[in-house]
Amino acid sequence: MRRPRIYLAAPLFTAGERDLNATIRDALAVHCDVYLPQEDGALLAEAIERGDDPEVASRYVFDCDVTALRDCDILLIVLNGRTVDEGAAFELGVAWALGKICVAYKDDPRQLLALGDNPMITQSVRTVFRKIEPLVEWAASCAWLDREGVPSFFEDAAHMPPSGAD
Repeated sequence: MRRPRIYLAAPLFTAGERDLNATIRDALAVHCDVYLPQEDGALLAEAIERGDDPEVASRYVFDCDVTALRDCDILLIVLNGRTVDEGAAFELGVAWALGKICVAYKDDPRQLLALGDNPMITQSVRTVFRKIEPLVEWAASCAWLDREGVPSFFEDAAHMPPSGAD
């Protein structure tokens, strides 16, 4: 059986955010291949600093990350912060629409809404892990595979996105 591929969608603009992302990646790397955009993709700020045309650099970042989303089995979104990072939210939406397994990690009590995080985010993920260890155990367990060993997103038809416009 091949190793599962996880796309780690997370804020990556501060040293603390990048450190948490690397910690999560390192913990999961024992069991999975992890695409970490801050290291495996392209960063817009770095491309512009090099003198790349901003429009060309933006397209390249977008294309790299969307290709990685298509190739992943699982999307893991980090929900830390008062609101979700907008790039990570977009990546979650793309992964969900592609039928990928989506889970979240959040060890931060801050949230925008009194009832919790935005339901468009929370309803897109199977579960929210509050610690790294249970996340790693879940990834190692292959609990996300169906009986044939294929990544399985939909637990039942009620969670299926519409197949086409009415």
